[in-house]
Amino acid sequence: MEADFLMHAIPGSEAVGMVMTSADLTLLTLTEVGDTIRNGGTSSLAITKAQLHLISDLDPDLHAYSQVMEARALEQAKTADEELAAGCYRGPLHGVPIAVKDLCWVEGQRTRAGTLVHQNFIPDEDATVVRRLKQAGAIIIGMTQMTEGAYSDYHPAITPPVNPWNGDYWAGISSSGSAVATAAGLCFGAIASDTGGSIRWPSAANGVTGLKPTWGRVSRHGVFDLAPSLDHIGTIARSAIDAGVMLGAIAGSDPKDPTAAAQPVPDFCSASRSGIDGLRIGFDPRLNSEDVEPQTRAALAAATAVFSDLGAHMVEITFPDVRQMIADWVPNCAAEAAVVHERYFAKNRALYGPILAGVIEMGKAVSEAEYQQILLRRAIFRAEVEVLCATVDLILTPVQPFAPLTLAAIATLGEQPDLIARLQRFTCPLDMSGHPALTFPAGIAKDGMPIGLQLLAGHFRELTLVRAGAAFQGRTAWHQRHPRIS
Repeated sequence: MEADFLMHAIPGSEAVGMVMTSADLTLLTLTEVGDTIRNGGTSSLAITKAQLHLISDLDPDLHAYSQVMEARALEQAKTADEELAAGCYRGPLHGVPIAVKDLCWVEGQRTRAGTLVHQNFIPDEDATVVRRLKQAGAIIIGMTQMTEGAYSDYHPAITPPVNPWNGDYWAGISSSGSAVATAAGLCFGAIASDTGGSIRWPSAANGVTGLKPTWGRVSRHGVFDLAPSLDHIGTIARSAIDAGVMLGAIAGSDPKDPTAAAQPVPDFCSASRSGIDGLRIGFDPRLNSEDVEPQTRAALAAATAVFSDLGAHMVEITFPDVRQMIADWVPNCAAEAAVVHERYFAKNRALYGPILAGVIEMGKAVSEAEYQQILLRRAIFRAEVEVLCATVDLILTPVQPFAPLTLAAIATLGEQPDLIARLQRFTCPLDMSGHPALTFPAGIAKDGMPIGLQLLAGHFRELTLVRAGAAFQGRTAWHQRHPRIS
């Protein structure tokens, strides 16, 4: 499958009250379509039907969804329209179709986490993130496909999602279904998770915007664990504002998850009005250039020029050494995954794919002393990054050091430990430290595939990330490029 791209013009006030075609609507951002629904340019039911039609047309080839919840979505859309007609407005998500990753419980709906071992699990309650989306008026249109147990590979019985820009290229890892669905117009945003890079790699690969919040910003109640101390629940959307608006709906303390932080949730809608004049954006020249291929360096240079033109001050920094965190990530993840799957693995070994089974076996071999040493090193690294983040507002890095990866290159990833370490260089350390990061489209490679970059910030400073992303996207058009699938 190959795709070229198309772009859309952001509708202004002149679009208010104007009826738009289904094709027009599916290219809008989440906040744009939400405004259109609220202002009478379309109904939630009409846009939900249009989205379901597009899913029916495209998803047999893209495999972004593990299941589509058509009947539920149409009923929710009818309710949203009735509420809006009665003057009950729940906010920017009201009436907008959203997808959730297949590890988030949906009451009465099979939730499988990309596994066979959970293939018959039907939860009797919604995950907190799903419940909060519904409270915000969002339409839950379906559950997106994912790797087995949110680790690095798909169960052999599952067909992986296909990159809508070009099917010969990698679509990312665990949250690839969420990114593919968002990029292809099969939803306006999706819930995703990031344990080692699974929001950021798929977002970069599919040309969309991903927001990995601070660990604890979002409740994990009702979300299948991979490695609880590393798992971050976040959002994938078409713009930074959209990603922030979704985060605002799902974030906050939760009595069902004592690790969910009590920090106030900011108003992410305000980010589009703030600008970044005077903001300090750090960059480490060595980290951003050493073993980083030229196309990515060029995208970094171009983004630096944009941020500078917007009034930000680029500040040279030295980022803490990430090599130990990269080395520690696998045993840390493996040890926690072994505990998560302890009650299932021994009795259901044949239902596990080889990659997840291998990491569980590895985790069982990690000693208590080794795990404790990893936690101590993580605490030191976390503090070092937080100290650095106190000297600047944001830090700009690549998402990965090389150009978009082909499926052929990824097929031999397990045989290339150096390639794995390079891939993890800019992502895994931030899961080890728990810091928030925003991935955003920032260029197109010579092969026509998207290039994504990453901004990171201090703990619970997601609003600054969204501000900077919104300012960048107000000056550039990379996020307005959409694959036209042929």
